[in-house]
Amino acid sequence: MKILLLNGPNLNLLGKREPTIYGDTSFETYFEQLQREFPTIELEYFQSNSEGILIDKLHEVGFSYAGIVFNAGGYTHTSVALGDAIAAIETPVIEVHISNTHAREDFRKISKLAAHCRGVILGFGLKSYALALHAFEN
Repeated sequence: MKILLLNGPNLNLLGKREPTIYGDTSFETYFEQLQREFPTIELEYFQSNSEGILIDKLHEVGFSYAGIVFNAGGYTHTSVALGDAIAAIETPVIEVHISNTHAREDFRKISKLAAHCRGVILGFGLKSYALALHAFEN
């Protein structure tokens, strides 16, 4: 089973960016931990700060992978185009967020992606990604 972990804007700064919200672990370090925790899943990781590149990646893997775990960052709340890209592909997508977006600013309570996703997991820190991977195992 092959699953893509896809991160959007500013998530390349995990471990440095607002550690009180996002923690002090880089995603690269966490990705290595996930690979050890899920040895039977072939995990791939991709991050981009560019909306079009994220759409291209969804199109590239969206008909051949078993799943996509997607943290679109701020694009979650603004990108109709990412929502359309998720709707257009066959691979199921689980939307994840490190923070509880419903406990933050009002604009973060709206997702343009969720209606097209298999589910949404948020507020469990980096563990949100592991919870999504467990969902694909079932």
